[in-house]
Amino acid sequence: MKFVLGIDGGGTSCRVALATVDGIVLGRAKSGAANIRTDLTGARANIVDAARQAFIAAGQDPELIPQTPAILGLAGANVGTYRQQLEAILPFSTSRVETDAEIALEGAVGSGDGAMAILGTGTAYMARKDGKSRAIGGWGFQVGDQGSGARIGRDLLEQTLLAHDGVRQASPLTDSMMAVFRNNPEDVVEFTTNAKPGDFGGFAPKVFEHAGKGDIVANWILDRAVADVEASLGALDLASAAPLCLLGGLAPLYAPRLSPRYRALLKEPLDDALGGAVQMAARLFARTEAAR
Repeated sequence: MKFVLGIDGGGTSCRVALATVDGIVLGRAKSGAANIRTDLTGARANIVDAARQAFIAAGQDPELIPQTPAILGLAGANVGTYRQQLEAILPFSTSRVETDAEIALEGAVGSGDGAMAILGTGTAYMARKDGKSRAIGGWGFQVGDQGSGARIGRDLLEQTLLAHDGVRQASPLTDSMMAVFRNNPEDVVEFTTNAKPGDFGGFAPKVFEHAGKGDIVANWILDRAVADVEASLGALDLASAAPLCLLGGLAPLYAPRLSPRYRALLKEPLDDALGGAVQMAARLFARTEAAR
């Protein structure tokens, strides 16, 4: 064994890092979504494609993929048998699928105590206290992921249609959204027919942008989203001295909106989720290699 792979897959993208067995990253690559619950086949294709591209970026032969073990932290791995199904069809020498929260916590706080919140297309939370980890959320767009980009985007479309019907007050944000759909509410409905979480999440930055301009609908949506995020953080029962790290594409947009209690706990993560996957892979697989 010469290399290890660290893989971070979510509802919007899949990132892969090829590293040496002691965790030194040699090449990185990115491909499409890798939520294994919403699209197992598509996720596998994107994972393998990104792995090949990471080998190429490192100047290495992709034909070495079957000889390379991988740690994968993936959205959707916390429910059902999706992780087992994926592990059975991946081309790596050893495939260990973890939740995206597990690798995120590893990257953010290392092996010590602390907590992290993934705030991206989906949301997930995990805290480690006295060496024991506890996860919250990550249940998916339909019944969970409160405060996520996907839910923010869905709420925006809902409010846009309510404004169109005269049920709620319109705003520059809802007007701009109707323009995206050619001012035809039926186009909004058609969009939702096949839209995946990442498609809804694509509208989330627009909500934050308009909220900064005082848009009434944008701020109503974000006030509710922030309350959802803080409710989950409260359930983690965070220690006052433990670091809290925010990860994901929406993290820098959420941070200034949190209440003083949580802003006081915020620390810069040691690394991101992909870095956590790499370090986990180096620790686990190097130990396995040494035992041979």
